[in-house]
Amino acid sequence: MSTDNSTITLLISCPDRPGIVASISQFIFEHQGNIIQSDQHTTNHHNGTFFMRISFAEDSFTLSPVELKQAFAPIADVFHIHWSVHYSRQRKRAAIFVSKFDHCLTDLLWRWKSGELAMDIPFIISNHENLEPLAHMYGIPYYHFPIRREHRRDDEQRILDFIGDSVDFLILARYMQILEPFIVHAYPNRIINIHHSFLPAFVGAKPYEQAFERGVKLIGATAHYVTESLDEGPIIAQDVIHCNHRDTLEDLIRKGRDVERRVLAEAVRLHTEDRVLVYANKTIVF
Repeated sequence: MSTDNSTITLLISCPDRPGIVASISQFIFEHQGNIIQSDQHTTNHHNGTFFMRISFAEDSFTLSPVELKQAFAPIADVFHIHWSVHYSRQRKRAAIFVSKFDHCLTDLLWRWKSGELAMDIPFIISNHENLEPLAHMYGIPYYHFPIRREHRRDDEQRILDFIGDSVDFLILARYMQILEPFIVHAYPNRIINIHHSFLPAFVGAKPYEQAFERGVKLIGATAHYVTESLDEGPIIAQDVIHCNHRDTLEDLIRKGRDVERRVLAEAVRLHTEDRVLVYANKTIVF
């Protein structure tokens, strides 16, 4: 059962050729869907890849989810389309991972509570107990999973076993641990990390210290999907803030945390609204 504001969104990528937009629009029209938003991008006008995000109202659409997949399959076959369908009434479920820093978690929880981030948060996971009171303020269960350096794989396997199929994606809100590959493989392009640097500059640990030593005039933050390569996954969102020779290392950290909050929240919003398509370790963001 849909509500008046419920939408259906198709995310599409395929080799570019004439007729794709017309065929998809005609499909929606034939089944009484009212298109609300449509965005396209082509990587190259000659033999490029075509990307599309199209949203239409669910209340008038005549096909059920199963019927939609069956009816759209022939179009997908003709154009060799990779596609997914998303219903706005089905809120994504996110597990938030944190360590000791609270600024990103605080911001996410405030935006979630205010309705800015349309997702469910079944629980928060941390390798420390410090932020449990903050989670309880928002009525969210908090689970402490210590990570021992010599038993990292076993400890992270326990986390994955605990999560099971209870969430759709993971948010690393300054979670200061490198995830084992088996967790990354369990959530391909569904783990969002915030790195406190304007990647690809200053990857790895202590980027503010590196930036301070280089005397940079801009610092930033980067939200990206996690891959096995440290801080090299597809970038979702970035932002920067100015700094100068008067700024101490503490000033850079203070300024940077403001950027981290904004960038992570924006990346989570884009993901929950199905506005991101991954392509060749890059993202198409609609």
